[in-house]
Amino acid sequence: MTAPCPGRKPSGAVRLALAAALLFAAARPVGLLAATTQRVVADWRTGLGLYGFDPVAYFADAQPELGRPDLEYDFAGVIWRFHSEGNRAAFMERPDVYLPRFGGYDPLGITRGVATPGHPEQWLIVDGQLFLFHTAAARTQFAANPREIIAAAEAKWPEVESPLVP
Repeated sequence: MTAPCPGRKPSGAVRLALAAALLFAAARPVGLLAATTQRVVADWRTGLGLYGFDPVAYFADAQPELGRPDLEYDFAGVIWRFHSEGNRAAFMERPDVYLPRFGGYDPLGITRGVATPGHPEQWLIVDGQLFLFHTAAARTQFAANPREIIAAAEAKWPEVESPLVP
């Protein structure tokens, strides 16, 4: 291995690229990279909705449960995984009931006009709808006044959703 040259610094372009990479990495939850150009949040590497968590489990088990690779269903251009056959059957019969509201984007981000992917372990069910949040702080803020934030997000959603790819 060649010894580093003393006093030699990376070029401006290299420093800029490194800084951008660090900022990107720091801004994302560990292991969660989602496409923010899709109407439904999906892991850009695998195509999995909810990063492989079972959407029905939030309602049936009141907690997130990882789905199984052998229990998948392709819906809305996204692959959904399920913890059990019953959960998959329930989703197939009524996906509108179990899909995360706003495609899994954080409703607080939507109120600001930004499609911010929610994290599957930061969630709440309000009025029979599943909401995901980018951070625990966003979840707490939403929980303090959910109906007002939902109304604001509903009003802003068409503007946020329109540039997203179906």
